[in-house]
Amino acid sequence: MPAGDRHLLLVNPSAGGGRATRLLPQIERELATHELEYRIVRTTGLEHACSEAVEAAAAGDVIVVVSGDGLIGQVGGALVDSQGTLGIIPAGRGNDLARVLGIPTEITGAVDLLAGGVTRSIDVGEVNGSRFLGIASCGFDSDANRIANEARFVRGRLVYAYAALRALAAWKPARFVLGLDGERREVTGYSVAAANSKAFGGGMFLAPDAELDDGLLDVVTISQVGKLNYLRGLPKVFDGSHVDNDEVEVVRVAELRIEADRPFAVYADGDHLADLPATLRVLPRALRMIVPG
Repeated sequence: MPAGDRHLLLVNPSAGGGRATRLLPQIERELATHELEYRIVRTTGLEHACSEAVEAAAAGDVIVVVSGDGLIGQVGGALVDSQGTLGIIPAGRGNDLARVLGIPTEITGAVDLLAGGVTRSIDVGEVNGSRFLGIASCGFDSDANRIANEARFVRGRLVYAYAALRALAAWKPARFVLGLDGERREVTGYSVAAANSKAFGGGMFLAPDAELDDGLLDVVTISQVGKLNYLRGLPKVFDGSHVDNDEVEVVRVAELRIEADRPFAVYADGDHLADLPATLRVLPRALRMIVPG
């Protein structure tokens, strides 16, 4: 069979609280409807998933990740060096990359796209050598991501609101020292984010003008403002209008250096990828993805 006609489905059993596993019978029925050749590998971790993806891509298979943004980002990063092609069947909590690319979140539409979509090359972000596809951030976002990942009794998109409120209650302003394509700048406030894509956190359009193929990162900083005002501004992130607030600044760079006055983890696609100090850059149009025509 010609290269590209075979599909490796990487299924994360824990994605979306087990949603990926529950969806698998329907996914298989839809694949059969399109007469797509496939095999399934249930992943045991990020390293296992990336290894399987690289090996299959070398054999000419299309890699399809059935999971959330974390595994999609890591597999996508691994495929850069193998020249593989990535497809998505969204099965996580946030599914932000699928949202930005216009990939359906329901199974029938997602599998239809695998059969009839087109290939588009997108940028890949890198933080201290670890790759990501969405938005890498630190500061307040570090605390909120950690709380969201540790949450056991809050489900779905509500976990992001829960995590933000918990983080805000304990938050103290941080001082960040940034290198924006070599230009030094200091920011005191909440967070610094480097956006390869527009959205994170289950539909928060933190960088509404970011493009996945422009070779640049949209750097979003949120300076110090009272907690009540910060809380009032949070709903604006869902339509991107927060960028009009005085405390929010957006600049575009090819490389960003971040240091801070206290330790912070850098999260991207929901996963802890690095720690400050960190250098972030772009690999332009380094990943081929199956997207709507």
